[in-house]
Amino acid sequence: MSLPMRNILGILVDNLSRRESVMPLSRRRSTHWAEGLNLPFGGKTILYTGQMYQLMPSIVAMEKMTSMFENSWISNFYGIGRIVNKRINISRFMTHVDPGEQETFNRIIRNIVYLLREADVNPGYLYGEELYTGALIHDEGVCDVFQDHANKVGELLKRYEVERVITVDPHTTDMLRSVYPKIVKDYKIEVKSYLEVLAERTLEPVKDLDLDAVIHDSCVYARYQGLIDEPRKLLRNAGVRFQEPDYSGKMTFCCGGPVESLYPGKARMIAEKRISQLASNSQNVITMCPICLINLREAAKATEVRVRDISDYLAEAYCDQHYVPR
Repeated sequence: MSLPMRNILGILVDNLSRRESVMPLSRRRSTHWAEGLNLPFGGKTILYTGQMYQLMPSIVAMEKMTSMFENSWISNFYGIGRIVNKRINISRFMTHVDPGEQETFNRIIRNIVYLLREADVNPGYLYGEELYTGALIHDEGVCDVFQDHANKVGELLKRYEVERVITVDPHTTDMLRSVYPKIVKDYKIEVKSYLEVLAERTLEPVKDLDLDAVIHDSCVYARYQGLIDEPRKLLRNAGVRFQEPDYSGKMTFCCGGPVESLYPGKARMIAEKRISQLASNSQNVITMCPICLINLREAAKATEVRVRDISDYLAEAYCDQHYVPR
């Protein structure tokens, strides 16, 4: 018995339409990472997280739940769940988030802030005003709901007179830089990934990582945004000897996402294949996308392979004190 894709996707679409995110987060969950950083509110240049890293623990929990129900009679009740969800946000009851897991993803965004400050870049942040970009709904082709939401994000940035955005992940970068300009009226925001911003600066490492690793390119960064050389430049300068796996750069292989919540079995199979490809080069896998991170990390659990976000390595190399040791 397969999962009822229409109802699962319907719940996510209803959430975006009614609650401005596929899996609505509390203000504390979405902004807790910024506590103690003293980021100014707003400004001409802001850091835009798109809530992607903050959402990952909920995505992980939902994937585990859908995996259990993938061949279960319980999946018959998703239709009822969608009806209830129109009135009550049931996603918060469907997922149990591990606090340690949440802290792992919060640390990644903090690392990015520390790195930007090392590069003498000090963006603002919209805190609880920031909205999810709607990336998953766009990827699933739900055009009307996505366009309405994109207009809300565009209005938000215009209201706070934002001119430049620094993003932390490939999906948010692609939405704000390539998709929104096509559908949001008078959208004139300059958008760069933090990796591009860092690569433009002359950063000197405070520590040589002396590490052998393999890079897993994000398909969105590499194929849609042409962002391939920047992470390699930063890692090479940090003392990382990286290998190029079969299928890298624009020809990178899928991590299994972003459909892990809809097709958990299929996503897991693809991720395991990718881990096998990467492991033939190194036991240290470097990702630069939160979706790649969760899918490949899960697939690597039964192996000796270690999957970590690029920001962890860059913060260790370029920031004097703000990192968690490997």
